[in-house]
Amino acid sequence: MDDDLAIIIAEAERRGAHVLADEPRAASARYDPASGEVRVGLTNGCSFTFPARRVQGLEAASDADLAAVEVLGQGIGLHWERLDVDVSVPGLLAGLFGTRAWTDRERAARAGRATSPAKAAAARANGAKGGRTRKTAPKAGG
Repeated sequence: MDDDLAIIIAEAERRGAHVLADEPRAASARYDPASGEVRVGLTNGCSFTFPARRVQGLEAASDADLAAVEVLGQGIGLHWERLDVDVSVPGLLAGLFGTRAWTDRERAARAGRATSPAKAAAARANGAKGGRTRKTAPKAGG
C-alpha cells in the first residue's frame, strides 16, 4: 500500500511540475470597471482581458465584488472570495467561461435574443395576419 501511495504522489508531483512549467499562469489580475473587463498578466509577460460578467458566477456581480479578484496559488486560477467563484487561467485562455451546461444555456439565450432582417420580416408578416392564434378553452359538454 505504501508503494502505491508513493507512486501516486510521484505522479501527482510530475503532473504539477508539468503544469507549472508549461501551462500559462497568472502573475496579476485586476478588474477595470470602465470596460467591465478583467486584465490578467501572465508569468511569460503576455496579458489578456475578458469580459467579467461573461463568466459563470460573475454575471450579476457588483464592480466592488469584481475588483476583489485574487490570483490563486501559483497562478493557475483566479478567485473571488465574496462571490465564491474560481476560474482556471488555462480555461479562460481556451474560451471556457463556465461549465458546459451553463455555456450551452448562455449561447441559447443569446441566440434567442438575436435579430436579423429575416426574423424581423417574419415577425411583421405574422403581425399582419393578426399575430398568434389565441388558445381557446375546450367547449363544456363535448
